[in-house]
Amino acid sequence: MKFSSIISRSLGVALLLSAIPAIAHAQSKLDEVLARGHLIVGTGSTNAPWHFKSEADVLQGFDIDIAKIVAKGLFDDAEKIEFVLQASDARIPNVLTDKVDITCQFMTVTAARAQQVAVSIPYYREGVGLMLQAGSSYADYAALKAAGSAVTIAVLQNVYAEDLVHQALPEAKVDQYDAQDLLYQALDAGRADAVATDQSSIAWLLLQQQGKYKDGGHGWSPQTYACAVKRGDQEWLNFVNTALHEAMTGVEFNTYAASFKKWFGVDVAPPKIGFPVEFQ
Repeated sequence: MKFSSIISRSLGVALLLSAIPAIAHAQSKLDEVLARGHLIVGTGSTNAPWHFKSEADVLQGFDIDIAKIVAKGLFDDAEKIEFVLQASDARIPNVLTDKVDITCQFMTVTAARAQQVAVSIPYYREGVGLMLQAGSSYADYAALKAAGSAVTIAVLQNVYAEDLVHQALPEAKVDQYDAQDLLYQALDAGRADAVATDQSSIAWLLLQQQGKYKDGGHGWSPQTYACAVKRGDQEWLNFVNTALHEAMTGVEFNTYAASFKKWFGVDVAPPKIGFPVEFQ
C-alpha cells in the first residue's frame, strides 16, 4: 500500500512537471500574436525620420520600418501590423499593460528602463552631432573648437544641455531653445554658429535640404535605441531579437539597409561573409 502510494505520487509529480513547458509555451506572447494574425506596435507620429505622418497621412520612418521587419518575420507580410500612437512617456506603460505587443519608438536603453521592460538587441546607435550652414566660415568641428568662446551653439533646452555642449566645445557659448525647430531658425538667422542635436536629425536634414547645411564631423554622447517588450517572456524576446538580428546581419539585410539609406542617406556595408561580424 505504501509502495503503490509512492508510485502514484511519483507519477503525479512527473505528469505535473511534463505539463509545465506546455503551459509556459501556451502563454507566450509569440503564440498569442501568431494566433491573432497581426502585430500590435506602440510608436509615435511626430518625429522625423523615426515615426511621422506623410502628406498622405501614412505613418512612416525608421522605427516604422523596424516594426515591419518584426511583422514580416511573424507572418511573411510586413503589413500585418497595427500601430498604436503613443506619447514618449507611454512607451513603457503600454507594454506593461499589454496595450501593445512591443514598443519601437527611438527608446534609449538604460539600466533603469531594463528593470521595467525587456529590451531587444539595438537597431541604431544615436549620438549628438553639430550641424552648420553650408556656407559657414567654420569648416568643421575642429574649427569650431579652435574658435573657443567666439562661437555660439544652439541646443534644445534641458537641465544638462550646457554640460552636453561643453563636452565637445568646452568654451562655446550655449543658447537653449524650447523647441527643435527654433534651433534651426537660430542657425538660419545667424544667431548660432552651429546646432547641437541628434545625429539622426542631422542626417535627415542633410538629406532633405541638400546644399543648405553640413555636418560638423564629430559625434559624442552615444546612446542605444532598442524595442521594448514585457519582461518574463523569453520566447517572445528571443523572436524579436532574431528578427532584428537577421535584418542587420542576415537574410533581411537588404530591407534594413534600404531603410537606413532612405531615412539617413547612408549606405550600410553588408556583413562580411565568413566569421560572424557580431563576434569579432
